[in-house]
Amino acid sequence: MSPSTPLLREANLTEIESLALSSQLNMADGHARQELTEAQRSIIDELPDLFGKAAAQPVDDLEREAHGAYLHLLRQHSYPTGPGGVLTCYSSSVAMEILSRSLAASGGGPVALVHPTFDNIPDLLRGNGLRLLPVEEDVLHHGPVGEAVPEAVRCLFVTTPNNPTGRVLAEERLAAIAAECAARDVVLALDTSFRGFDTRSHYDHYAVLRDSGCRWVVIEDTGKLWATLDLKVGLLAYGDGVGLPLAKIHSDILLGVSPFILVLVTRFAEDAAAGGLTDLHRFVADNRALVRATLADVPGVSFPDVDARVSVERVDLGDRPCLDVWTRLRQGGVYVLPCGQFHWADPARGDRSLRIALARPPGALDAAVRALRAVLLDA
Repeated sequence: MSPSTPLLREANLTEIESLALSSQLNMADGHARQELTEAQRSIIDELPDLFGKAAAQPVDDLEREAHGAYLHLLRQHSYPTGPGGVLTCYSSSVAMEILSRSLAASGGGPVALVHPTFDNIPDLLRGNGLRLLPVEEDVLHHGPVGEAVPEAVRCLFVTTPNNPTGRVLAEERLAAIAAECAARDVVLALDTSFRGFDTRSHYDHYAVLRDSGCRWVVIEDTGKLWATLDLKVGLLAYGDGVGLPLAKIHSDILLGVSPFILVLVTRFAEDAAAGGLTDLHRFVADNRALVRATLADVPGVSFPDVDARVSVERVDLGDRPCLDVWTRLRQGGVYVLPCGQFHWADPARGDRSLRIALARPPGALDAAVRALRAVLLDA
């Protein structure tokens, strides 16, 4: 792909992220690329034994262990444990495709989607013929509940914590929205891929959804937390009576994920429960502080997501066009994400902000942010 501004405007975020995969200063994608901790390196030393365990143990048992270790780590104690209640996928994007196809196969209808959010969600929904209605974050979090669930929608899709803003749907607000969805027979779908970074999202979503009586689907993702070279699983959980052909479409796409990855997820979740998750939170907070301190005195720059805890940070560039800044950074081998594509219903709203990934070695992050500082001061 050419780095020219016209082509960049047409690219989706994943295409832009792919440009950075071989760069030493890749601050674009939100995947975990930090160095392993000492405890995590010891898990890697166990790989021969873990491979043997994966080969010897029934896959159903390995799935139950991985689901339990990961979801209990995040205090999701009421997740469905019955047969088929949690479908294991290669990634959260595959889970999203299964949900999108299931909505289309069961009659379609408009889908209300939080705005802004990562653009592969609207792309997958639209790609399956679904019409989208934006729900602004302020409305979703604080507006009248009836406005958070627009009239005549078939499904409300919420990313919490959101990417790129980090905003978390509070327990009381989720309960109110779920009750509204139940009253109007609207499917409530949640993408909680960044849940692990923010303890404010560790209340038991599954208990809230179950008690509301609504039809619900939740997408979980292990791939954002641990630097396992993208060895990960996505989880697609759903309640009884959801009325969507999720299991059938899951079987259309895959038989199952690698049992070796299931064992790896279990071990990393166990390490996280033993203190690794707290260490990760501290690591991300330190990297966020590094970004803010380095850019704090740059004229016009601000940080709109003051309470964010997820592993990405938005930077408002003032009156500087983001795509110009992005192009100059790329010329120096530094990659971040322009924010226009996150605003899938109104890209111009993201034209003067960018997103920096924080799950990186501090030295590389420091070099990238110093390069950004130099570009901004010269702009």
